Amino acid sequence: MIYGRSLFHIIASLIIFYSSGATKKGTEKQITSETQKSVQCGTWTKHAEGGVFTSPNYPSKYPPDRECVYIIEAAPRQCIELYFDEKYSIEPSWECKFDHIEVRDGPFGFSPIIGRFCGQQNPPVIKSSGRFLWIKFFADGELESMGFSARYNFTPDPDFKDLGVLKPLPACEFEMGGPEGIVESIQILKEGKASASEAVDCKWYIRAPPRSKIYLRFLDYEMQNSNECKRNFVAVYDGSSSVEDLKAKFCSTVANDVMLRTGLGVIRMWADEGSRNSRFQMLFTSFQEPPCEGNTFFCHSNMCINNTLVCNGLQNCVYPWDENHCKEKRKTSLLDQLTNTSGTVIGVTSCIVIILIIISVIVQIKQPRKKYVQRKSDFDQTVFQEMLSDGWLLFEVATALGSCLSMRAQNDTEPIVLEGKCLVVCDSSPSGDGAVTSSLGISVRSGSAKVAFSATRSTNHEPSEMSNRTMTIYFDQVLVNIGNHFDLASSIFVAPRKGIYSFSFHVVKVYNRQTIQVSLMQNGYPVISAFAGDQDVTREAASNGVLLLMEREDKVHLKLERGNLMGGWKYSTFSGFLVFPL
Repeated sequence: MIYGRSLFHIIASLIIFYSSGATKKGTEKQITSETQKSVQCGTWTKHAEGGVFTSPNYPSKYPPDRECVYIIEAAPRQCIELYFDEKYSIEPSWECKFDHIEVRDGPFGFSPIIGRFCGQQNPPVIKSSGRFLWIKFFADGELESMGFSARYNFTPDPDFKDLGVLKPLPACEFEMGGPEGIVESIQILKEGKASASEAVDCKWYIRAPPRSKIYLRFLDYEMQNSNECKRNFVAVYDGSSSVEDLKAKFCSTVANDVMLRTGLGVIRMWADEGSRNSRFQMLFTSFQEPPCEGNTFFCHSNMCINNTLVCNGLQNCVYPWDENHCKEKRKTSLLDQLTNTSGTVIGVTSCIVIILIIISVIVQIKQPRKKYVQRKSDFDQTVFQEMLSDGWLLFEVATALGSCLSMRAQNDTEPIVLEGKCLVVCDSSPSGDGAVTSSLGISVRSGSAKVAFSATRSTNHEPSEMSNRTMTIYFDQVLVNIGNHFDLASSIFVAPRKGIYSFSFHVVKVYNRQTIQVSLMQNGYPVISAFAGDQDVTREAASNGVLLLMEREDKVHLKLERGNLMGGWKYSTFSGFLVFPL
């Protein structure tokens, strides 16, 4: 019995000991997990003298399931050198697919990769090409190691060795807001933020009204040192000026419109001393998403803008819905603004002019005029054709005669020579071959009414004259130009008369993976657009066609509104013709 009782006590003691031990281990695991959650992982470093950062718990083993991102930023005209300590150990794997360190040349996770490292051998010295390095440390849930310690410092950028050390930058910030506004680089000089010879790093903070977002459209853009982002650029941030909120950055020859997702936009312009001729002008528009409220205008592009922006002379919508049919509105508003006094003055003046015209017509009718009849046998047709070579001028003269003369020819088919050297032909029937008949039955041939053109691009090189402001698509060869109303130098067609015109275009992009948008512009406003965006073909055309009602002197050309044509646009064509005059 004693032996059995002792055995019972021993087994009970072991059970209690095991339970307490398990409880202790569980408690330790919980404490360790809570400690791991409180560890700071990743940082943004801007220390001018350099610094050090490490993996969590270094030199002890780093915890599992961690992803730490470190971003190092240098001052302008400086680069970064990164050194890893020899006390270095990260779980080895094939191509470092498990625990690893990833380093990229820039501030983003999509910047060019420099390398991915793991194992027992510390990485070599890493040098950035610019102001930023992006470092990510990743640990999975198994096999932890010592980790790493890294030291960084800054060195002069070799691309600026001839320019020397950058002088301290002037403070340059602007605050803007409201339904719309213009952001432009000229404000730097106008408001005395910096002189024309100083390097600038300026920021414009745009704050939209509550529940609104921001649409940005470039009106003017040109970088003095194109494609050199270290020297000049325009950047757009969405929500803050932090690099993680960078929406777009432009330093080449083309800048696209930007649609922000928040009500705070930041525009940043960097230009060193040798790039101060860089410039930009941008229109910002505050908008709300549909359904639109009573005091807003629907843009047909998921935008509701303030009613005050409609017909204000600026395109606030993505497409110019807010500026369509504004000519008629402006004319009506001008008449509405006339006062009673000004209306009376205009009416009296008009009556006086009409009375003087009537008196002049009566005097002309009463005054005797000589008339010479030239018989058919004596009529020289060659002289007649020469005098009718300028058909439209003769038509205007004949129409003027119809309002002040009252005469009839002795024979309906005989040519009559009037005093004043004006030759007309009397014909009581309407002409069926392109002639025009006045109110007196005076029929005059109007000459050729044929208008047509077709132009093409025969080279693949981007022309130096292509403007970054207008983005006009130029052509260098005319195939057809009847009437000579298409100007090859400006690549603009000017309508010679009012009528219905047909236009078509095919703009070819070559070895270009960007989507392009080509618009047919009538008097500066886009009428139709075409897109080409297939990334898997070497050549693709943006094509479209349209019939337009055009007034005399209306102008039509092609404009590149999105993307670029850096590969050229050889084989592109632009054609048009007069369908019929009105």
